[in-house]
Amino acid sequence: MPMSDAVAAIGASDTLAVPLGPGVPGGFLHALGERDDFTQLEVFGALLPDLYQLFMRSGVHYRSGFFGPAERFLRDSGALVDFVPADFRRFEPVLHHLKPRVVATSAAMPVDGWVSLSVHAGAFVDEFHAAGADPDRVLIVECSPHFPRTFGLEPDHMHRLHVDEIDYLLETDRQPLNLPDAPPTEQELAIADFAMQFMHDGCTVQTGIGGIPSQVAKLMAEGPLGDFGVHSEMFTTGLMHLHKSGKVTNRKGGAFDGVSVTTFAAGVPELYEWLHENHEVRFLPVRLVNSPELIARNRHMVTINGALAVDLAGQVIADTIGGMQFSGVGGHEDFVSGPGLSSDGRSLICLPSSSIVGDQLVTRILPMLPAGSVISTPRHQVDVIITEYGVAELAGRTIRERAMALAQVGHPDVRDELMAVASTWPKD
Repeated sequence: MPMSDAVAAIGASDTLAVPLGPGVPGGFLHALGERDDFTQLEVFGALLPDLYQLFMRSGVHYRSGFFGPAERFLRDSGALVDFVPADFRRFEPVLHHLKPRVVATSAAMPVDGWVSLSVHAGAFVDEFHAAGADPDRVLIVECSPHFPRTFGLEPDHMHRLHVDEIDYLLETDRQPLNLPDAPPTEQELAIADFAMQFMHDGCTVQTGIGGIPSQVAKLMAEGPLGDFGVHSEMFTTGLMHLHKSGKVTNRKGGAFDGVSVTTFAAGVPELYEWLHENHEVRFLPVRLVNSPELIARNRHMVTINGALAVDLAGQVIADTIGGMQFSGVGGHEDFVSGPGLSSDGRSLICLPSSSIVGDQLVTRILPMLPAGSVISTPRHQVDVIITEYGVAELAGRTIRERAMALAQVGHPDVRDELMAVASTWPKD
């Protein structure tokens, strides 16, 4: 079907929703951005993988559930971009509430009348079926031969659409998001070494993108441990290498025994080639993958998350800087809280103790959060904080014990100050 037909199906005043990152139909959005007649086009999405002229157009309002480099650039360039506070699981009820007239996604090429949703399930699967069944709504699917054909878990979660549900079935030559891992810094290497203290034979892991989780996956693949399981919101290049090492058995004992489960994938081209028709990895809706109760059912669950700052109370800032939106909530709190619902799960929050801003060292272990800070994860959810200087175990500790443990993993240049503040806790 011609791209121009799909573009023409969008009204000058309309509502459109696209999935997070890897699920974005890039060819369609670029083509839609060639129009300049919008009066009130509301677009809901998250973590754009590219810059699209559409969002610089007058009359276009972009509501993002997760900021990445593209959202920050668009916002700073004057585009009408706003953040919608919601964790990844809540995207689904948000979509149900907004009920966009048009939904669009990327996908693999049709096979036997079915289109695999490829590298993204997220919060959209039910919404795709609902839009396809509603004559007043529009379902647009952009297929590319470069997107892998992946699978869900039948019969309830098939991770595919029938071509008869689709209003506009497009074919492009778009490549999936190429997201290589940056080489880990010395800080990240040290943090990964500390994190490995919590890995053991038979544990189930969740990792994300970045130097620390990538290094942990590498150490797991190359080390003596094994019999691992994978239950991760994001499936990464590092998790592919862990699979290739032969150390993933997925004897998790939980709801999804025998397979690695995820809700989206992003990495290098090799990852997408490996995922193609690979039954070892299954894509499920985010409401299942990010359910703390289901996370807790996995054997020896160990999760790895990042943070931008932590105060001595254990409150975590993971998505804002100085109160300004930097990223998003995502699955952070779900994968922090989930392991804490089991007797043998562990949740690791990893961050460098400091950053250099200009020529100044800025501590990321803070005596207290400054006014206007936005907390991503509350203190009562937090289990372990790791910096390059060590491990602070918080679960089960008193307010003063937590503060002292956090001060001890702060940067040496500010550690005495942190210890002095910690020694006065709890404050009257």
